[in-house]
Amino acid sequence: MTLDVGSRVRVDDRWPERQGPAHIRTPHYLRGRRGKIVRYLGEFADPEQLAFNRPAQRRALYHVMFASADLWVDAEPADILVEIFDHWLVEEA
Repeated sequence: MTLDVGSRVRVDDRWPERQGPAHIRTPHYLRGRRGKIVRYLGEFADPEQLAFNRPAQRRALYHVMFASADLWVDAEPADILVEIFDHWLVEEA
């Protein structure tokens, strides 16, 4: 999946670590939250597979911006920038 800068996305709300050992690079507090693509960073080997010495396909990595108020109830207004791989992002209309 290729996402454009400015695309609205939602972080997939799945919990693969409940199925056994997992290395998830996407923070729990972002799952199900909406953000915006601000930069394409390139393609890199999937760290979720590399952590277990498995063959790792290359995946697109993005900077995604989130409003702190959308993440935490008592947050001061701020933007939160996070690196997230494409297989954790769902494009929103």
